[in-house]
Amino acid sequence: MKLCSACLLGINCRYNGKNKMNEKVLEIAKKEVLIPVCPEQLAGMSTPRNSAEIVDGKILEQDGRDMTRIYMNGVSEAMKVVEMLGVTEAILKQKSPTCGCGKIYDGTFSGNLTDGDGLFTKALKQKNIKVVSEEDL
Repeated sequence: MKLCSACLLGINCRYNGKNKMNEKVLEIAKKEVLIPVCPEQLAGMSTPRNSAEIVDGKILEQDGRDMTRIYMNGVSEAMKVVEMLGVTEAILKQKSPTCGCGKIYDGTFSGNLTDGDGLFTKALKQKNIKVVSEEDL
């Protein structure tokens, strides 16, 4: 079973209320079942919502509000889906503080990237689940 960031499938769940529909992901979805997941929405956050980045291991909004606990709740809920459905692979959106795979924003809210993974990607990798970004397809 394969999981996918919901925004990559065209679901408007990103912080700005939009999606990041990806043609390569849509082609895969024509051949395989992809389970759409958005940890932020599973945490009960609204869409749209304030942008957030990882800063010194915490998830902070630009005004400094610590959202780590809320984001971790979303990761926990997403991991329930993973375990319930026996997910073995995931395609996740690069740059996100939860789904970021390989590249995330550097925590300065300046658009700069750094190597790293979001909270959900880290949780999946700890369970030995293969994770790739849409850029790696």
